Amino acid sequence: MAAHLNSGRVNLMALREAGRKELREFLDKCAGSKAIVWDEYLTGPFGLIAQYSLLKEHEVEKMFTLKPGRLPPADVKNIIFFVRPRLELMDIIAENVLSEDRVRCPQRDFHILFVPRRSLLCEQRLKDQGVLGSFIHREEYSLDLIPFDGDLLSMESESAFKECYLENDQTSLYHAAKGLMTLQALYGTIPQIFGKGECARHVANMMIRMKREFSGSQNPIFPVFDTLLLLDRNIDLMSPLATQLTYEGLIDEIYGIQNTYVKLPPEKFAPKKQGEGGKDLPTEPKKLQLNSAEELYAEIRDKNFNAVGSVLSKRAKIISAAFEERHHAKTVGEIKQFVSQLPHMQAARSSLANHTSIAELIKDITTSEDFFDNLTVEQEFMSGIDTDKVNNYIEDCIAQKHPLIKILRLVCLQSVCNSGLKQKVLDHYKREILQTYGYEHILTLNNLEKAGLLKTQLTSRNNYPTIRKTLRLWMDDVNEQNPNDISYVYSGYAPLSVRLAQLLARPGWRSIEEVLKMLPGPHFEERQQLPTGLQKKRQHGENRVTLVFFLGGVTYAEIAALRFLSQMEDGGTEYVIATTKLINGTSWVKSLMEKLEPPPF
Repeated sequence: MAAHLNSGRVNLMALREAGRKELREFLDKCAGSKAIVWDEYLTGPFGLIAQYSLLKEHEVEKMFTLKPGRLPPADVKNIIFFVRPRLELMDIIAENVLSEDRVRCPQRDFHILFVPRRSLLCEQRLKDQGVLGSFIHREEYSLDLIPFDGDLLSMESESAFKECYLENDQTSLYHAAKGLMTLQALYGTIPQIFGKGECARHVANMMIRMKREFSGSQNPIFPVFDTLLLLDRNIDLMSPLATQLTYEGLIDEIYGIQNTYVKLPPEKFAPKKQGEGGKDLPTEPKKLQLNSAEELYAEIRDKNFNAVGSVLSKRAKIISAAFEERHHAKTVGEIKQFVSQLPHMQAARSSLANHTSIAELIKDITTSEDFFDNLTVEQEFMSGIDTDKVNNYIEDCIAQKHPLIKILRLVCLQSVCNSGLKQKVLDHYKREILQTYGYEHILTLNNLEKAGLLKTQLTSRNNYPTIRKTLRLWMDDVNEQNPNDISYVYSGYAPLSVRLAQLLARPGWRSIEEVLKMLPGPHFEERQQLPTGLQKKRQHGENRVTLVFFLGGVTYAEIAALRFLSQMEDGGTEYVIATTKLINGTSWVKSLMEKLEPPPF
């Protein structure tokens, strides 16, 4: 089922298995038949750890979504709430429990599983509501890092960036440190830690402290990872704001990928039957899972979208040639061999049909004038053209009332590419936005300023051109079909975060000390002592393995760029990527938006 998790250098099945074991142990504590009441946000992440079949084996008979009012009827002995530690959810749980108690079911047992941590505040809220005593088991399930693919882990903590940069709340950093400790328990101590940024420093300090506290209880394991690189999202605010141009990045930009699943408009996927015209078109969105278990997707996901068409047409020729083979099968043995290959061929054909449809949907958007104009402005900003004055295209978009998120992404990108905007330019944009979209968005603009996405240029010095030149962030001659540099993922811009990872591997950060000082937060290096006998002897030609942890979110384009570096012949380093959340510009800016609601009269 999850074979794609052990396809890379690091077998992430072990991490998934550890999560499943902990879940089974908790379910077995609650003897008898069970119903699970889910905090809806958790169903996606949990689906990547355990399918319904595993829950069923442990007597889970019913599953409900947590909502106010009474629980649906269920003839079970145990009711288990799986929830995040949020106060507003505690009120709903209390309502569920109180309305249940009044009905004739005295023999029911209630349990609560906090994900990823128990919270004293939440337990106090349950106590205030008079229901804390109703719970037999109150436990926590540390779902810190969830394996999404053979080289990708995410905590799926949707508010991590906002908590760290706006609210000064370090909870998600603690969870990140805990997740890294779990990884080290399974895959050995990581000898070298590098980091850049305030959050990175905090996580490294917490890890080192936790390691000291648990020093007696470590299993001696040969280290799988050679290096850990911790990167703050705010050292590179540009990559999430720019439009990703890889196949997977564009699917996420346009349709949004949630826990490896995407929902697409159904029209393109309706089976075409002769003579039926357009009747009975499906109305439900088409839901597809996207990961490297699907051979074709693994091949095209990280390509620039302009290189996807040729791969699809080549694949179509191979598949139709394979189906033609049946006419040449003469002997019983040949026919038998053809029949044995049939399921694989049919799966390949259906996969090709799906991706051809997705590519058509994306192409409709990427060939539109609006997409082209937007991309042109982004690329001008990133290559340093006209970043210091009010942009005509942005003004036109505001006048035509384009979606607010699109405007915010462009204005923030201009601000980041100019190390802040002149006061009068920033004031002009703010005034235009508030007058067009409403004054309730003043809080959003304030949040973007606090997070450093929008700011006034305090000195007349703009550091971005120096950073751009030193790190080669803008490449004019990009080969999208057969790339030779990571800049292909944005058709010209090389993600700063990934360039830092690339330069750390070779020649090392000493070569870019001056630029590192221009980026926010400290940069540091720590070494963790390995027990004797566990020092790694590298075989000749064996690549190093680096875990890059993005604190505050990572985009699919950055992941594609790191995979590109892993596959380079002379690269010498393979990357595994971890993050607090998989993001795109829209979901990221949305997490910082706040609306002033008028008071009810």
